[in-house]
Amino acid sequence: MSSFNTSQVPIAMTIAGSDSGGGAGIQADLRTFAFHCVHGTSVLTCITAQNTQGVKRVDATPPEAVTAQFEAVMIDMRVGAIKTGMLLNQGIIKTVAKKLVAFGFGNVVVDPVMVSRAGAQLLDDDAVKTIREQLIPLAAIATPNRYEAQILADMEIHTLEDMQTSAQKIYKLGARSVLVKGGGFTNKLKGIDVWFDGDRLEVLQTEVIDTQHTHGTGCTLSAAIAANLALGKPRFQAVQDAKNYVTEALKYSLAIGQGQGPVGHFYPLLKTSIE
Repeated sequence: MSSFNTSQVPIAMTIAGSDSGGGAGIQADLRTFAFHCVHGTSVLTCITAQNTQGVKRVDATPPEAVTAQFEAVMIDMRVGAIKTGMLLNQGIIKTVAKKLVAFGFGNVVVDPVMVSRAGAQLLDDDAVKTIREQLIPLAAIATPNRYEAQILADMEIHTLEDMQTSAQKIYKLGARSVLVKGGGFTNKLKGIDVWFDGDRLEVLQTEVIDTQHTHGTGCTLSAAIAANLALGKPRFQAVQDAKNYVTEALKYSLAIGQGQGPVGHFYPLLKTSIE
């Protein structure tokens, strides 16, 4: 029996909020890391009281606590990749950007959680401005949805050509690569994403899964990308593999609660139990 060196297990970090319903945020990210055999660490930015029907309350973590969590992990562990999710307010966004710069960490996936897939703005204008100016330039990969891309690129997005143009504009903000997500569309662009890294402009398409239980797909995708980066995969391959993972997880989405359920992060176990 060959021995396995557990000290070499890849490590990733999620900087995001807690979802008490378990479908998105820190909970989704850690399950996604575990699926990829990557050890997950976390920096909690806020605590939400939510379920499949919606968010009932949000409490922010003090910036000092965000700093303490980040430093505690970084000075002790060999973190291979970081993803950012819901950062909630300008103070937390500035804190996260400052610590990423201080530690010289570049393998960052920025999920600029500013606007929901339905188009509702989640952050105030000052926080959005700070993401655009301080966080996006630190991104190895930025993963905005349609509405977030509209804000970052300062343009309307209705067509595939618009998605491509917005990806190029966001790249110019300093991100090393950009994935503009089309999951929020209801037309033929649903399930189509656009990738741009300064040289390569690609249209990525996976199977569209007919399910209403899609809670946490954005968090899950960015976490899967980060996990793949921690595993040493190139950025474009990390994105492709992450998209395939989310597609499979959507096939086994969970119809739990009375509203919109989450994707099935542990779908291989679900497949086994079903079969």
